[in-house]
Amino acid sequence: MIVLNLSCDHEHLFEGWFASSAAYDEQRERGLVSCPVCGSTTVSRRPSAPYVNTGASAPAPARKSGAPVRSRAAQAAPDAEVVAAAVAMLRRLGRESEDVGDRFADEARRIHHGESDARNIRGRATRDDVSELIDEGISVLPLPADEDLH
Repeated sequence: MIVLNLSCDHEHLFEGWFASSAAYDEQRERGLVSCPVCGSTTVSRRPSAPYVNTGASAPAPARKSGAPVRSRAAQAAPDAEVVAAAVAMLRRLGRESEDVGDRFADEARRIHHGESDARNIRGRATRDDVSELIDEGISVLPLPADEDLH
């Protein structure tokens, strides 16, 4: 598994995880690699820092007799409990933030520029608003819809 730094033709930066460099090339040529911000499939690699192994690899875990061996893909698949915990955490963060509704982009800018008190906010924004906020260096995190948050 390799992690590549990527960017789209709108200069949005993001990471992509691939089985190999060849797998990235093949997926990009088929239009399967797209920018998570704007959806563009015109994607290119950016310089990445090399991975340096600074120690011995961890010993393989002992296997009980008769226990099934999981494939690498199965080992990398997220555990259902981990996914559930992550979703619960995101929903908790949403509940504990101030709902600014359709004023989200404007309020995020005001907070970023020190014109409003720093706090966690949530609201609604268009894809273009989110893209512009990211381009301006304002960190935003789209959250899954949760009926009790709005």
